Amino acid sequence: MLILKGNIISSPKFGELSIVEHGYLISDVEGKIIGVFSTLPKEYDGKEVKDYGDKLIMQSFSDMHLHAPQYPMLGMGMDLQLIDWLNTYTFPTEANFKDNDLARKIYHRLALELIKNGTTRVAMFSSLHKEATLILMDELEKAGVCGYVGKVNMDRNGGVDLEETTEESIKSTNEWLKECKFTHVKPIITPRFTPSCTNELMEELGKIAKEHDLPIQSHLSENTGEIAWVKELHPDCKEYWETYKKYNLWNDKTLMAHCVHSSLKERTAMKDAGVYVVHCAASNNNLISGVAPIKLMKKEGLRVVLGSDIAGGDQLSMFDVVASTIKASKNRDIMDKWESGFLSVEEAYYLGTSAANSFFNEKEGFAKGNKLHCLVLDDSDLVSVRPLSVKERFERSMYLREKDAIKAVISDGRIVYNI
Repeated sequence: MLILKGNIISSPKFGELSIVEHGYLISDVEGKIIGVFSTLPKEYDGKEVKDYGDKLIMQSFSDMHLHAPQYPMLGMGMDLQLIDWLNTYTFPTEANFKDNDLARKIYHRLALELIKNGTTRVAMFSSLHKEATLILMDELEKAGVCGYVGKVNMDRNGGVDLEETTEESIKSTNEWLKECKFTHVKPIITPRFTPSCTNELMEELGKIAKEHDLPIQSHLSENTGEIAWVKELHPDCKEYWETYKKYNLWNDKTLMAHCVHSSLKERTAMKDAGVYVVHCAASNNNLISGVAPIKLMKKEGLRVVLGSDIAGGDQLSMFDVVASTIKASKNRDIMDKWESGFLSVEEAYYLGTSAANSFFNEKEGFAKGNKLHCLVLDDSDLVSVRPLSVKERFERSMYLREKDAIKAVISDGRIVYNI
């Protein structure tokens, strides 16, 4: 079991922050949270307490959309729009992951950096290479990251170096699923996006997802050129989302990244099906896609979570993703003539943490019975002219941290990082 002492911060509801100063966060031998307490319950007298003093003990992050093989190209091609960026940088980079040694080297570093930055849960795209995907899952498992990884499926529009036949894609996916033997990292069905998959492949992936009761991840309405392309490929579908629904890839375990240009009808379809919107603010800005109306989506009752979307997004740290999300919402409010409102720090932090808990079959915040996922942050080196409240310190941490400010990370009840 673990007993942590410090300033306990969690997000039990959208827009709400729970702070217990110099409190105790306790988990049992299975890593499940027992509770948060202002004083140590008597039954734990004599038990070891990890006392972090005045440090902040916060929920760690869930990055619900990122592309592992794009990690080496962070910060590249940021002057291109989506389709040109994919063809110029992304597809050539991902093609290199047929090299298993390269995959091991890159993914080992990526997994460690995720943990070091306080990201303990992910929904991640690999490449179309089966062996490299298994290597990625292994490296995440060893580093302490939990969540989902998908072998990307694409049997068209990938070029000569990054494309499978339909038969190869189906066969490789089924083989990969049989070889997934990991405890904390599970498979997720991953058609890259509609232009990358033929109707035959999409249909088969829907069957595989249903047969194995697997979640699904893809992209939706990111870019206006992409939307027009999808319409050409599927003239029978009035809107983009229908290309997923007609192949049984549209349900309450589906993650759809971006949704920048989703119409009211598309947003309603997401709400009705329980589909998750994965907002990727930095990527949408970098690739000139637009600014998604996240505040509106929340008002409409949609499920919204956050993703770094590396390497469209240029920062792996979810602290930076939260900050980008806030800034994007302010830009959207300006675009909407100050009528839509913008996200507060508490609201954006919720989207980066508790909002994803339901995808992992858990309750919001540090709820009893959840697996313990948290980080310990030391902000004592930051300068201030007056004493700051714990809430002010929390807010500042989203925008400003010293190097190595994260001192410990607990994932699934295990200490996986400690300095």
